Amino acid sequence: MGTATLPPPLTKKDFQTDQEVRWCPGCGDYAILSAVQSVFPELGIKRENFVVVSGIGCSSRFPYYMNTFGFHTIHGRAPAVATGIKAIRPDLEVWVATGDGDALSIGGNHLIHALRRNVNIKILLFNNRIYGLTKGQYSPTSGQGMVTKSTPMGSVDTPFNPLSLAIGAEASFVGRALDSDRAGLTEVLQAAARHRGSALVEIYQNCPIFNDGAFDVLKDADEAAQRLIPLRTGEPIRFGPQQEFGVKRGDWGGLDIGKVADIGEDNVVVHDPSIADTSYAFALSRLGDQNLNHVPLGILRQVERPTYDDGARAQVEQAREARTPDLQGLLRGKDTWTVA
Repeated sequence: MGTATLPPPLTKKDFQTDQEVRWCPGCGDYAILSAVQSVFPELGIKRENFVVVSGIGCSSRFPYYMNTFGFHTIHGRAPAVATGIKAIRPDLEVWVATGDGDALSIGGNHLIHALRRNVNIKILLFNNRIYGLTKGQYSPTSGQGMVTKSTPMGSVDTPFNPLSLAIGAEASFVGRALDSDRAGLTEVLQAAARHRGSALVEIYQNCPIFNDGAFDVLKDADEAAQRLIPLRTGEPIRFGPQQEFGVKRGDWGGLDIGKVADIGEDNVVVHDPSIADTSYAFALSRLGDQNLNHVPLGILRQVERPTYDDGARAQVEQAREARTPDLQGLLRGKDTWTVA
């Protein structure tokens, strides 16, 4: 008998398509696409077992550029379609590519319920703080006062904090990365891929046409050292050029920032994303504001809890084993009325 020949390991090239990648020059989406195409072959999963689902927006071109199965769905509905796929095909790895407009405006309801249910899907939220595909209107993450085509006198809306929203919806995995930080983005994507349950990764992504430079302050070395708060499991949360700043428990029950010399080494919070209570991760998400004075990066929350798709399939199997009556019987339920 001959020895079975194993197929060659997958590479980034295996996940690239022959489609012309059509984003504007300088768009952060290129970096995100490259990172995802590099992470997928490392997961040990067959290419045909991946599905990429998107809604409407610049980010939603993603399925065309991934050599996997894919759905380009309608505005805001990608999480709903992804939920259906995962519920009936547990063997598939389902990823969603969405933007701040697609996910948080018309798709807000679908997003929060996918996270609440803990559907075993991975959601990449490209946040450029603008509507790019429709040519520069303000989005749910645009800052107050932002002047756009739809807010010529400045936005009066309070912007969403996507991480706070996800944690409030009980998402079991919540992380944040920068499009220009290849190592950090890759690390968060790998962790999200390994997580069983709903995973939301917010990615700060530059739109060079309609909101250019929105995150430049985080890409300047000196400014980044003052603003970025790296989160590493099991390590004290410190930052600054000399690691002179730290995160501490606030008097009001949340988290505050102070100089380590003032608050003391022993009072610096040691990061633990596995804390089941959402208050800790929520407090982390509130350390920053729309001005990017402080920006936590990495994994804020990573907990284990039952997934919706596992529960739904278990109920179907239970019904089969119990020889449940026909469909009409299930639809009528136990309470029926006869109208004379």
